Amino acid sequence: MPRPKNVRMTGRIKKLIRDKGFGFIQAADRTELFFHRSNVETGAWDALMEGMEVSFVAVDSMKGPRAEQVMVADES
Repeated sequence: MPRPKNVRMTGRIKKLIRDKGFGFIQAADRTELFFHRSNVETGAWDALMEGMEVSFVAVDSMKGPRAEQVMVADES
């Protein structure tokens, strides 16, 4: 089932691979989404930590669910 477009969701950073510039978010519905540092808003990549709550827009990509417009949850 396709996801609704441009709906902001929340989740927690599950894993960060800093040297490669990407990570994974576990959404509130337990879905795991990939995200790239270029999709982190306001240049907050360096401030992200595993376990941190974030908000994001989920999109479906050819490789699976992806998070865009990622930001620390209390900044949304």
